[in-house]
Amino acid sequence: MTGDQIQAPPSPRDGGDVSIALERPRPIAVKSGTLMGVFVPCLQNIMGIIYYIRFSWIVGMAGIGESLLLVAFCGSCTFLTTISLSAIATNGAMKGGGPYYLIGRALGPEVGVSIGLCFFLGNAVAGAMYVLGAVETFLDAVPAAGILRETVTRVNGTDIAPITRPSLHDLQIYGIVVTILLCFIVFGGVKIINRVAPAFLVPVVFSLVCIFSGILLARNGRPAAGITGLSSESFKDNWGPAYQRTSNAGIPDPNGKIYWSFNALVGLFFPAVTGIMAGSNRSASLKDTQRSIPIGTLAATLTTSALYLVSVLFFGSVATRDKLLTDRLLTASIAWPFPAIVYVGIILSTLGAALQSLTGAPRLLAAIANDDILPVLNYFKVVDGGEPHVATFFTAFICIGCVVIGNLDLISPTITMFYLLCYAGVNLSCFLLDLLDAPSWRPRWKFHHWSLSLVGALLCIVIMFLISWTFTVVSLALASLIYYYVSIKGKAGDWGDGFKSAYFQLALRSLRSLGASQVHPKNWYPIPLIFCRPWGKLPENVPCHPKLADFANCMKKKGRGMSIFISIIDGDYHERVEDAKAACKQLSTYIDYKQCEGVAEIVVAPNMSEGFRGIVQTMGLGNLKPNIIVMRYPEIWRRENLIEIPATFVGIINDCIVANKAVVIVKGLDEWPNEYQRQYGTIDLYWIVRDGGLMLLLSQLLLTKDSFEGCKIQVFCIAEEDSDAEGLKADVKKFLYDLRMQAEVIVISMKSWEGQGEQQESIEAFSAAQGRIASYLGEMKERAERDKTPLMADGKPVVVNEQQVEKFLYTTLKLNSTILKYSRMAAVVFVSLPPPPANHPAFFYMEYMDLLVENVPRLLIVRGYRRDVVTLFT
Repeated sequence: MTGDQIQAPPSPRDGGDVSIALERPRPIAVKSGTLMGVFVPCLQNIMGIIYYIRFSWIVGMAGIGESLLLVAFCGSCTFLTTISLSAIATNGAMKGGGPYYLIGRALGPEVGVSIGLCFFLGNAVAGAMYVLGAVETFLDAVPAAGILRETVTRVNGTDIAPITRPSLHDLQIYGIVVTILLCFIVFGGVKIINRVAPAFLVPVVFSLVCIFSGILLARNGRPAAGITGLSSESFKDNWGPAYQRTSNAGIPDPNGKIYWSFNALVGLFFPAVTGIMAGSNRSASLKDTQRSIPIGTLAATLTTSALYLVSVLFFGSVATRDKLLTDRLLTASIAWPFPAIVYVGIILSTLGAALQSLTGAPRLLAAIANDDILPVLNYFKVVDGGEPHVATFFTAFICIGCVVIGNLDLISPTITMFYLLCYAGVNLSCFLLDLLDAPSWRPRWKFHHWSLSLVGALLCIVIMFLISWTFTVVSLALASLIYYYVSIKGKAGDWGDGFKSAYFQLALRSLRSLGASQVHPKNWYPIPLIFCRPWGKLPENVPCHPKLADFANCMKKKGRGMSIFISIIDGDYHERVEDAKAACKQLSTYIDYKQCEGVAEIVVAPNMSEGFRGIVQTMGLGNLKPNIIVMRYPEIWRRENLIEIPATFVGIINDCIVANKAVVIVKGLDEWPNEYQRQYGTIDLYWIVRDGGLMLLLSQLLLTKDSFEGCKIQVFCIAEEDSDAEGLKADVKKFLYDLRMQAEVIVISMKSWEGQGEQQESIEAFSAAQGRIASYLGEMKERAERDKTPLMADGKPVVVNEQQVEKFLYTTLKLNSTILKYSRMAAVVFVSLPPPPANHPAFFYMEYMDLLVENVPRLLIVRGYRRDVVTLFT
């Protein structure tokens, strides 16, 4: 994807066809460049409340050495995230939503929505932090405005001059009022906010000039007690840390409730380096996103990091540690020539940042809602160009709730967790896209590597756990719950995310590693090709027999494996292609409804035989080709006089034999149980020919299903002599034991088979089959005599040995009688599929098969292929 490409649909629910409509030209919106569009917003968000009223305190608590480490540690995280953000942002056009849009399009809707909602909460809570900072600064600058204030006279057990500080109730009252006023401004729209935004930058720059001027001009005891001026003694005294307990307001107190450590300071300071997403949040209003976002964001990150590092050295050298820890507004105390400008700068910068948070958070929530992933967010949708009023109300409600807490130091770690989750998501997105290196991954920003993104993501996670295990677990649990909710309740969509590319590459590598050689029996999985086209017609809008998917699931262990559902449409491909697409969509819906792991394929062919012959030759890749053909037995062919079925049925079986595919034919599919219908009794196997153990394996797979777990397996074998029965039984038992299969073995000798009386219904079916075969053979002979041709059947010459036909019928009669004698009450019966005899008409083979399945309610006719699917060895 490049910057010149047509923008993708805004949500996966949108249509894929692009239409061109004539409409009135829209006015071109004013676009921002790198400086005002990215650099200044990032600078305003990064340089905020923490620097003015907490940074000098952090230097006093951590010391100069660990403060430098703290700045470098947190700055490295945002720097690496900026590199990842630059790569993703320059890989194509960006739409609304900022980091949510980037993460969602890279890691998928579920991850995007979960991290996007957490980032929304982080922005909403950050608004409360900025409001509290502005109110606290105002109350310190104008003590008379405080309704309730409290005085501190002792620090670490030592009497000091009285220190007044804002009370919690003052912060709550003023904070709620300010939040409401800001919300009124937000309702005025983005235009009003953009008009006043430059005014916020001037006081910030001027206050910084005053602060550094005051530091350079400070002398011992001037302008306040505890100020030493730039002194090497102060530098040495303040080099090491002084971690201790403090009150909730940060005043040192040996009985305080809060103990500060490096980890806790990471949580307090990290919001001071956030704000790197401010430029990407304004991507829609930038002239050139692929140039402005990398340059502007990286410039702001490096500028503020350098400022913090220099400030650590200056603050640590200009005042005593007690001054750093007790004077929370040291920046105002030391500023020259106008200390009051620092208060103005703090208030305006924090109010501006709060305004940006209350403006950006609702738009982020509206962008998530507009993607139509979660129905519960539909209330926050907005039309293009509209203002997200409902989302703004919701954001204000969250912000006011955090303001009521009234403790800036408790709110900061919460914001940190949500921001770190977002940064980790951006880094993981770039890591995945870089590692996969799909053809569409062509970012204009070249200074990136997957290892840097991985380090950035790991650094985010490490910082989260360093700050607080509790907050980390809660934030990850919240993101996981949102992810789970989206995956369950969200609407399906495909944004071409990196996970899909990863699945594709993993599938390719796995396919290559499997090779083309035969899979070892220990690694053999059934890959059934389910032949959905019925013998006859299904009701309208029913793409497949309702029980075929239930049977396909019975061929898998614990649902693992893939099924291919295939159907054939007669006709010309060019004429029926749209019908094929509609049928494929309908069949896919059926598979999803039946919760069967599989894919749907529709083939257009002149007839069923030609279509199936093409499928059995070409379907699948390498060792992922289907190895079992599953179809329904054509029980209706004679009842509905479908005379074309025998030739088609025999042709399909012969094609499977030639292609070396196993065959499973289901008789009695209408009565096949679903997962809720429990079966009792036995699963009887009439193991007549060697099939590589397929019949045994399928019976074991049936036992793993809830519907058949109460059944027992019986294996029936046929011995030539009575004397061979016991030896055969022992051999089969030993074989089954080595295969780890439990089954009862029953041996029937040929002598007892010949001597047993046939079942009456079998004799009746046998006589009827004899009559129909004789009639069909007579018609063939008459036609041959009349046309002066050899005997013809199914369009080809045949040689009919009437004694052989009689033998086939008699053998089938004996097998059917045996099944009815021993397995009339069985839950399901397995029997080997006899191959179609050469030169026999297909009509004759259907008569053999009809006689075999006669009066057996539920029968699986199985034929293996030239390889073993079970093994004796570990």
